[in-house]
Amino acid sequence: METRIHSRGNMASFVRLRYQFRQIKEEFFTRNRIAEDNRYKENLAAIQIQSWFRGCQVRAYFRHLHRNATIVQRMWRGYTARACFRQMMTIQQRWRGYYVRKYIHNYHARQQYLEGLARKNEQVRRDLEEFDELQRRVREHSNMERDEQEKQDQAQRMHYLLSTYQCPGVFNSPIRGQPHEMELRMRSIRPLLIKAVPQKKLLKGNHDPSIPVASLNLCATQPLPPIPSKIPQPLPMGGVGKKRRKGNDLISQSCGSSAMHEIMQLQGPFRKAAEVHQQRYRPLEPTLRVATSITALEDARKEL
Repeated sequence: METRIHSRGNMASFVRLRYQFRQIKEEFFTRNRIAEDNRYKENLAAIQIQSWFRGCQVRAYFRHLHRNATIVQRMWRGYTARACFRQMMTIQQRWRGYYVRKYIHNYHARQQYLEGLARKNEQVRRDLEEFDELQRRVREHSNMERDEQEKQDQAQRMHYLLSTYQCPGVFNSPIRGQPHEMELRMRSIRPLLIKAVPQKKLLKGNHDPSIPVASLNLCATQPLPPIPSKIPQPLPMGGVGKKRRKGNDLISQSCGSSAMHEIMQLQGPFRKAAEVHQQRYRPLEPTLRVATSITALEDARKEL
């Protein structure tokens, strides 16, 4: 049934196509003529599109080649320029070095100058070392002299500790095999004699400003009483006593009373008169408790 319906539809279509054949033929020839008429334009358009596209491709390829060629040329020109510059620098360095060494700074003269400078430096260094050694020896010698002088002064001050035939001294103990160095020094020097301080030196010298001048004048006008000395009295005899008395008078007149006093002065651990005077008239040194005010704490609180 379906086959019959389909065959009937085909026959109807064929009949309609037969009736429209002339119209289709005319339309085909019309379209063919139009296509032939537009073929040349379309061909020209296709050629133009193809030429434009191929031109874009070629130009892109040329740009790529140009870019690569530029890179290669840049690298090569940079390499050649650097090589040429290095050669020029080498030539300039050698020429400038030659010119400076020949006309400005003589190489051999400068070498001689440096050698002479090195020798002079060595000589100066040796001289400085010798001078330093000399200064060190001078300092050692001065220190030794100062120590020796201090020992001599100490031996003079401690001369009263010298041992005697009856009583051995402090530095000559019987336990020791040999005397002490201080004992030998005290044997070889003279004892320290106490000298009276002159009044002018006491008044005009460098004294403590805290000591009043009145006390200095009082001490100068009223000196300390001398230490009694055992002066041998002349024997009450005739010619011998007169002669001894005349000898004592001549000694006192020639040496003076001070020198006679020094000669007949007893030995002992005496200090210098200026040191005793400075200790006697030294200024008051108050303690912190006496020097501080009673209201110091309250004053500090008020300031804070």
